[in-house]
Amino acid sequence: MHRTIDAIWRLESARIIAGLTRMMRDVGVAEELAQDALVAALEQWPEEGVPDNPGAWLMATAKHRAIDRIRREKRFELKQQEIGRDLETRQDPTDAELEAALEEDLGDDLLRLMFISCHPVLSTEARVALTLRLLGGLTTDEIARAFLVPEATVAQRIVRAKRTLAKKKVPFEVPPEAERAARLSSVLEVLYLVFNEGYSATAGDDWTRPALCQEALRLGRVLAELTPQEAEVHGLVALMEIQASRLRARVGPSGEPIHLLDQDRARWDHLLIRRGFAALLRAEKAGGGVGPYMLQAAIAACHAQAPTAEDTDWARIATLYEALGTVTPSPVVELNRAVAVAMAYGPEQGLGIVDELAEEPALRDYHLLPSVRGDLLARLGRSAEARAEFERAASLTRNDRERTLLLDRAAACDEAATAAD
Repeated sequence: MHRTIDAIWRLESARIIAGLTRMMRDVGVAEELAQDALVAALEQWPEEGVPDNPGAWLMATAKHRAIDRIRREKRFELKQQEIGRDLETRQDPTDAELEAALEEDLGDDLLRLMFISCHPVLSTEARVALTLRLLGGLTTDEIARAFLVPEATVAQRIVRAKRTLAKKKVPFEVPPEAERAARLSSVLEVLYLVFNEGYSATAGDDWTRPALCQEALRLGRVLAELTPQEAEVHGLVALMEIQASRLRARVGPSGEPIHLLDQDRARWDHLLIRRGFAALLRAEKAGGGVGPYMLQAAIAACHAQAPTAEDTDWARIATLYEALGTVTPSPVVELNRAVAVAMAYGPEQGLGIVDELAEEPALRDYHLLPSVRGDLLARLGRSAEARAEFERAASLTRNDRERTLLLDRAAACDEAATAAD
């Protein structure tokens, strides 16, 4: 029964919290009321059975908790303008009025909740935690395990985030046009951070955490439905759909990483690829110029279209990375361009770009820089140098699976050097 309730909560919690936040104008209070409804379900449903419409049951229960709270706090006058009637002068008009207030503009409520959870006044870590908590319905323990941090740390981030939102009096609204692009960018950043942590775990035993990818993709799809004219939203969804299609092929039987060029493409999920292509088409139709997520989705589409690694249009990928570097200049983008250039025009040309990045402060402790350099050196037959780069990369990564892979590649360089001698 608890599993059933948990599944229902994951589906319904964001809708309930969003409606309550519009009503109470405090996301912390809204979550408390929603949690009260969840506790009531855990107490009653095992004995009485799951209601025919469990989402409506949870909403109604949370709504009544909200009414009780309003009465206790004697905030009738403050609520008169929102509800339209004096709660004290009628015996039971509040249920219908509040229910109507909670049910209207559901889509707008979810969008408002996304914007408030990802508000720039919060730190990146707080935005991620609050989004997974409020919109994903994850517990603090689940978020902590997903990101390999103590549960107390996650709980503290969420509490501080709610306090910050209340203290700054952040409005529960879709941002005005002047702020919308920047605020939407913050929402997209959070969703992609969650997805990337699932796609390439930064630390721990597992190379991937598919559940995080699925949650980010689910929220991205919801956002795309709520903002159909936003090209970059569809671009991000396209990118996540196509990348998620590779998840089954990214790990071997023992959980070991399998990089893109070595993956069995028959294991890619072609339904997700088709969905990704459809989202990319929607992004293009929305107009408004090509943004970074659309460009990254176009790169992912190049890989998805190639039946084998050898068939990949690396020259086009290199061109797309160049365009991406113009839109969002970044040494990481330039490192990715180096890989594409090496694949299209030879490892020596790629190595030239990588060597120019060696002094970049942002890449000083970035394990993929020596990893890429080691790969290019190995392809050029410079095995001893390649081994040193792979060992340095292994010392920088916090993911155990990736560290093992890099040390194996370093050992292979030793064997290659011995064979050459």
